[in-house]
Amino acid sequence: MTSAKPEPAPSCPVHDYTPYELKPLGEWTAFYDQLRHEAPVVKNEFGRGYFIPTRHEDILAVLQDPETFSSEALVAYEPDPSYKWIPAMIGGEEHRQWRRQLGPYFSPREIERVDTRVRARARGLIEELAGRGSCDLMTDFALKFPTAVVLEIVGLPEDDLPFLMALEEDINHAIGDPDDVVRRKVAAIGAVKQYLAEKIAQRRARPADDLITKSLDMRIDGRPVTDDELLNWWQFLIQAGLDSVAGMLGYFFHHLATHPADRRRIVDQPQTIPAAMEEMMRAFSFIVTGRKATRDTEIAGCPVAAGSMVQLALKMSGRDDSFYDHASTVDFDRGTSNHLAFGAGPHRCLGSHLARRELRVALEEWHRLIPDYGLGEGEPITEFGRSSGVNTLPLAWAVRAG
Repeated sequence: MTSAKPEPAPSCPVHDYTPYELKPLGEWTAFYDQLRHEAPVVKNEFGRGYFIPTRHEDILAVLQDPETFSSEALVAYEPDPSYKWIPAMIGGEEHRQWRRQLGPYFSPREIERVDTRVRARARGLIEELAGRGSCDLMTDFALKFPTAVVLEIVGLPEDDLPFLMALEEDINHAIGDPDDVVRRKVAAIGAVKQYLAEKIAQRRARPADDLITKSLDMRIDGRPVTDDELLNWWQFLIQAGLDSVAGMLGYFFHHLATHPADRRRIVDQPQTIPAAMEEMMRAFSFIVTGRKATRDTEIAGCPVAAGSMVQLALKMSGRDDSFYDHASTVDFDRGTSNHLAFGAGPHRCLGSHLARRELRVALEEWHRLIPDYGLGEGEPITEFGRSSGVNTLPLAWAVRAG
């Protein structure tokens, strides 16, 4: 009697987990590492189900193939979104026209022009904290700093910051039943749009020297952009400005608070900050984005049917040992900037120059004013499996005399 042959291992292992689950910091990273070691592609049955490429080369290939993997849906468990963020969720010539017109406002030259304002904003917030001896980095600095910078550049009142941060909480950090979370997210997006519609109407009536007024003159295919298009663009910009840099700062400061040698190097050799930033962005990329298959295709041998969603957890790329030597180790001398923290392909982050400037200024000004710090007491540090960063980061330091 011959024994039955074992069934071949599936080319795409199936899981069923919720990305809304809060876990202690590091557990999601370990889980994603496990998936990458398990197979080049896995499938999560959460929602309607979606595929997850786990290795750098496949994640990069999806990002660079917008014809096969459309950005019309950016959240893997929302395949038919009721919103349309511009320019992130459009493609082809229309997308190129938006990028050409928006690009100059976020160019290195333009970002250099606003450096003084960005630095003053960071310095003011940090000076207020320095004498306290402790803070929650996320609520006291990481969320306030980039949001205030974006509001200033765009031309929105600083007094509106608490209102927009509360909406951002529902868009990116809501917890609970997934259906309720989605409803809260959609409602918050609607509230942001209503707020922006009022600001656009005000600028049409009373133009000002700000980005909102300048955007009113943009044209697509020779026609003026519509108010609805402007709302979708501004809603996306505000949301991105509220959350992405803040999330990265959380991971940066957690690493530096728990690795004194790296922190001391930044204090003693501030010229190393740009390289340190690139390395930490590689190691701690937290953005999770999605794409929708436009045709029957495959990823690393795993069949992907037309209409299927694909989730790209950029952290999985940065921690891929087949692409980066000792990928889980943070090495400020690695000398690499070819990470995917800002994505890749035609939809690579339009605001990457501003984000880098904000991150660099935050590290420079913080370590000039508060050079020695560690983790403080407070709520457990947790994170979602989806894009949002850490939820809290208590820090503590000795207050300087005088």
